[in-house]
Amino acid sequence: MSAPVARLNLRNKSHLVGAWLITLAFILPVYVALVSAFKKQDQILSNPAGPPIPFTFDNIVKALQRPDNLVEAGLLNSVLVTAATLVIIVPLSSMLAFYISERTPRVRTVMLGVFSLGLMVPPQVVLLPIVTLLRAVGLANSYSGLILSNVGGGDLSFAVFVYVGFLRTIPREVIEAARVDGAGDLRLWWRIVFPVVRPATATVSIFLGLWVWNDFLNPQFILGPIQGQTITTGIYVALGAYSTDYSQLFGIMFLAAIIPVVGYLVSQREFIHGLMSGASK
Repeated sequence: MSAPVARLNLRNKSHLVGAWLITLAFILPVYVALVSAFKKQDQILSNPAGPPIPFTFDNIVKALQRPDNLVEAGLLNSVLVTAATLVIIVPLSSMLAFYISERTPRVRTVMLGVFSLGLMVPPQVVLLPIVTLLRAVGLANSYSGLILSNVGGGDLSFAVFVYVGFLRTIPREVIEAARVDGAGDLRLWWRIVFPVVRPATATVSIFLGLWVWNDFLNPQFILGPIQGQTITTGIYVALGAYSTDYSQLFGIMFLAAIIPVVGYLVSQREFIHGLMSGASK
């Protein structure tokens, strides 16, 4: 075997080992959280990565039987906030993207540059001004304020960019033919554009749904402890000040992950279609 071939094989093996190590670094925390949801407290402390033997549902039951109804209330609040945010962002961002795609290249560049600012500014930087603004308009410590902060943040900018990129794949002949038939902009968007961009809608819904569901800072500072909490801030509440029941904590984390996983499984076909369409174009 020649020296270049040997170096190439060594490089390929090193890349393979590196890929496995990176994959393991991502999978190991998920595995530990999953198996710990079905193990007793002493098993978690003695062997965190060990299999759940004996298998138990006590952690899930204890989480659901908390006297403060933390899991039930947190899941309900998270579902309401996430659903309301998506119901507003999805049609709004798709309409904005359709409007932008119909402008001249110069105007389109300027408008996309404005929306890109929402992706450049970290949300932690604008959190305090948002809380101050919501307090000034009387929406502090309210779910309405939390939903509006999600809509007005970088989530809307991300959705607009996804839709604009996907709208470039729609043949102009389809839109022009609808205009010739007398369709206005609103009817054109609702009847033709919005159904066609369904894969992009699935992509936007999954990404933004996960971001809103897993968000910790906005619910913690905007809602506050008086109004309530989402399931993410509920996990923080479940941490004890001096000692932590890790078995119950992992049970709550397992329950918090069920709804996002089911949502992804339901829409994964459209999600993958959207990603593949964007890559192929």
